[in-house]
Amino acid sequence: MRRAGAGMLVGMLSARVPARWRPNRMSRTLARLRARPGAVIDLTESNPTRVGLDYPPGILDALADESGLVYDPQPRGLAGAREAVARHLDRQGVRVDPSRVALAAGTSEAYSRLFTLVCDPGDEVLVPRPGYPLLDHLTRLDGLTPRPYSLVYHGDWEIDGDALERQVTPRTRALVVVNPNNPTGSFLSPADRALVRDVCRRHGLALIADEVFLRYGGHAGAAGGPTPAPAPPAGRSVVGRMDGVLTFGLGGLSKAVGLPQLKLAWIVVDGPRRGVARALRALDFVSDAYLSVASPVQLAAGRLLEDGDAVARSIAARVRRNRAALGRRVAAQPVHTLLRAGGGWYAVVQVPATRSEESLVLELLQHDRVVVHPGYLYDFPHEAFVVLSLLPEPRRFESGVARVLARASGAAA
Repeated sequence: MRRAGAGMLVGMLSARVPARWRPNRMSRTLARLRARPGAVIDLTESNPTRVGLDYPPGILDALADESGLVYDPQPRGLAGAREAVARHLDRQGVRVDPSRVALAAGTSEAYSRLFTLVCDPGDEVLVPRPGYPLLDHLTRLDGLTPRPYSLVYHGDWEIDGDALERQVTPRTRALVVVNPNNPTGSFLSPADRALVRDVCRRHGLALIADEVFLRYGGHAGAAGGPTPAPAPPAGRSVVGRMDGVLTFGLGGLSKAVGLPQLKLAWIVVDGPRRGVARALRALDFVSDAYLSVASPVQLAAGRLLEDGDAVARSIAARVRRNRAALGRRVAAQPVHTLLRAGGGWYAVVQVPATRSEESLVLELLQHDRVVVHPGYLYDFPHEAFVVLSLLPEPRRFESGVARVLARASGAAA
C-alpha cells in the first residue's frame, strides 16, 4: 500500500485553510527576542488578564455552583444567563428582551453561527477596512467571500458610501459593522447609521453589529487635548436603531468585563417582528447542533457581569490614562499624528513615511525591543501607521511609546 506523501496530505485539506504555514519576519524576529534575556515591551497586548489589572476577590467563585452538575441543554442558552445579559445591557442603557438573546462560546463562534444562518457557501459578506483581520479568516472558514468597504479619515472616520454601494452584488447576504471599530476606535455616526440602514433595506441584507468594545467610549480626546469623561453606551449601539433591518448585535465577557478565558458571548436579535421570530427559530436549530456554552459559566453569568463591572471601569481608566499620555507625547513631536477615535482600547498613530511600515516595526523589535502592529495588518489604505494597544501598564506603555516615536522620527540612538 502506498504511503501518503506530503503533497497528497496537503491535497486532503480544505482550501479554506492555508496550504503552507510560514511565520512572517516580524513573528520570527519576535520569537528570537523572547528566547533571549531582557524584557520586550509589547504594545500589541490585547489580553486584559496580562496587564496588571486588579480583579475582585472571588470573582470566579460562582463557577463552583453545584447546579452545574446538572446538564440542561438549551439552544438559546439558559434563561437565567440570558436574563443576566439583558440586565447587563440595561445597565449600559441598551434595552433588550431576554427572549431575543442567544449565547455562544465567544464572538468568533457567534459570527460563524450567524454566517451559517444567513449565508450559503459562496455568498459574500461586507466587512470594514481598516478592520480586524480575523473577520477575513472567519468568513473564509465558513466558505464565504469577504468584500471590503472603506472607512475614510477626514479628522474623523466615516463610511465611504459610494464604495460600500459598489461592493454589493447579487451574492451579498450580510453587512458587518464593528462599533466601535477595531483598530480605528470609530463609532458609527448618525449619517453612517442612516447609510447602513438604507443599504441593508434596499438590498435585503442582514446587519451584524460587533459591539464588543461598546462600553469603552468617550476617552479619545485630540492629541494633547483634554480627555473627555466616559460616555455611556446608550445611543451608541445600533441595536434598536435600525428600523426594518434584521440586526444581530454581538458582545461578550471578553471585552465587556475583561474575562476572555471564560468564553461566553451573546447575540441580540433585533428588527422586524416576523423576521426576528424566523431568525430565532433558525438560530435555535443551528445552536442546537453545537450546544457549546458550558453550564457553569452560564450559571455564573449574572455574578460575573456584575462583579466584572469593576474590571471594566479599571480597563476604561487605564485606556484613558494611556491615551492621554500618548496624546501628550505625540503633541510634543508634530511629525506624528494621533488619529481621533471615539472608543475601544487601541490607538492609531500616523508616522513619517520615510521607510516601510515593515522596516519600522522590525527596527523597533531589533533595536528597541518594542512590539507594535503595522497599519498594513489592518489594511490601512496607505503608509505609514502604527497601531498600539492602550492596555499595558502605564510606565511600560510610556517607555515603549517614547521609543516608538523616537525611532519613527529618526531620533533614536
